[in-house]
Amino acid sequence: MKKRALTFLLLLPTLLMAQSNKNQKVTEDFLQSFADAFNAHDLQAIMDHMTNDCVFEASAGPDFDGEKFTGQEQVRKAFEKVFLTFPDAQWGNSRHFILGNRGFSEWIFTGTKRDGTQVEVTGCDLFTFENGKIAIKNSYRKNRQSSK
Repeated sequence: MKKRALTFLLLLPTLLMAQSNKNQKVTEDFLQSFADAFNAHDLQAIMDHMTNDCVFEASAGPDFDGEKFTGQEQVRKAFEKVFLTFPDAQWGNSRHFILGNRGFSEWIFTGTKRDGTQVEVTGCDLFTFENGKIAIKNSYRKNRQSSK
């Protein structure tokens, strides 16, 4: 009996840590670090903020709700394509809000395509969180006529 109690006491910190990680809450600082990773074009840092089975729902695409990418590999490739399309992409003036396991960020996107087309639009991301990470990133942005 004493051996069981000792084993339990030795394992207690690990059990508590696992439980706290499971219920880890996302903060506005976490969302700002996610935005900072995008502005740094740091794909690894971006993906570290997201769950393994994450989903990215892009603002544009062939379907009425844009285009959906699922899992770390597909989502990473989608973000990589954004950086290839807009080598100077930035999400400025970000503001973040969280309520339970949902949240959103508002931002102004600026970028220049390789052909010189400049884009400046407001937009937002709607998030669903799981275990302290982003499970779903659903993006929306205004449409605006391009200028050079």
